[in-house]
Amino acid sequence: MSKITLISAYFYPENTAIGLYNTQMVKALESHGHEVSVITGFPCYPQWEIWDAYKTKPTFFTEYIGKTKVYRYKQYVPKTPSFLKRILLLLDFTLGSFSNVFKIKDCDIVISVVPHSSTMLLGWILKKRKSAKLWHHVQDFEFDAAKQSGISKRTNIVSNTFYGLLFKIESFLLNRADINSTISYKMIEKLEQKSRVATFYFPNWIDADKIDPAKSHTHPYLRAKALKILYSGNIGDKQDWNFFIAFAEALKDKDAEIIIVGDGAKKEWLCKNIEGLDNTTYYPPVEYNELNDLLCSADLHVLFQKDDVVDSVMPSKLLGMMASATPSLITGNAESEVKKILDESQGGLYISDQNLEKCVAYVDHLMSSKTTSVATGEKARDYIIDKFSINKVLPSFMSKLKAI
Repeated sequence: MSKITLISAYFYPENTAIGLYNTQMVKALESHGHEVSVITGFPCYPQWEIWDAYKTKPTFFTEYIGKTKVYRYKQYVPKTPSFLKRILLLLDFTLGSFSNVFKIKDCDIVISVVPHSSTMLLGWILKKRKSAKLWHHVQDFEFDAAKQSGISKRTNIVSNTFYGLLFKIESFLLNRADINSTISYKMIEKLEQKSRVATFYFPNWIDADKIDPAKSHTHPYLRAKALKILYSGNIGDKQDWNFFIAFAEALKDKDAEIIIVGDGAKKEWLCKNIEGLDNTTYYPPVEYNELNDLLCSADLHVLFQKDDVVDSVMPSKLLGMMASATPSLITGNAESEVKKILDESQGGLYISDQNLEKCVAYVDHLMSSKTTSVATGEKARDYIIDKFSINKVLPSFMSKLKAI
């Protein structure tokens, strides 16, 4: 069996998004007899603040999570993340984790998870030191996403030159790997444009036993008798929050309640802008063991994406939304792979023209037909379990790992 080092900014105890997938992947690797070590930062997602249990730990901190030896560096975490501050976070994580790379004594395979893109540099250094194989796994093309979603604000010649430099560095690092993977077919296409290295489709997954309406109970956040519309996830720059607010305002006279559960860079802005909406309530994130109850208690899941964010990310929250056997209402780019998934599954409605009237009409449709709502939710769950089950995705990954 191999000695594997995972390099990522996100890991346990973070229990959502990339941190959750990294943790589950490491557990799967260890269950197959591999010895795994992790180079990571201090937990700070999605709150953009180092978690209380880690605030007093030393700057360099080593611990065991089960059998996994975890090397941590206490990275800079901005309270109000801007584009520049995100770059500073990336640089600080990289410089701090550099010394942790030299603490790895033996390594056969390095897995670098992006973001941050600098994990690819750290992985390449470890590859050279130990003559190891290098696997880059892209969860998010962070530079493309920043440019598409407008995080960096400016689009002048200086900004374009800066992005051009970032993309060249990204391409150089991608080409240092033995294999590159990512989580959607659209992102595979982008990966192949950026690198000549062989690619592998390695999507995120869902554990049907963990998200299962048959095992759920009504969550305290969703006890209303009205139609319960839920957004659960990161409150960040990739979502269209102005459209979300317009949607909430359009439903103010209907028997519907909108619940937002999450945290992120746009949380304060969002909470301020929903203060006058009596039909909309914000709650902080729930623990992972509550997620099944939360997702399965909703009558409708919503996700309003910015139209210009198309092939740089793939929202992992979609898997839980659909596995809960609940219809989804999603907006975004017409070329998005999310549209393909929702259309194929018939598990909800995808709207690519940001049409508010169509969104409201879909809510009315679900309110008028419980039978349609149930059937749509069942189709969503059946599709997502068939295509993205943990019992299919991880064995495929393990087989590919043996082959590199």
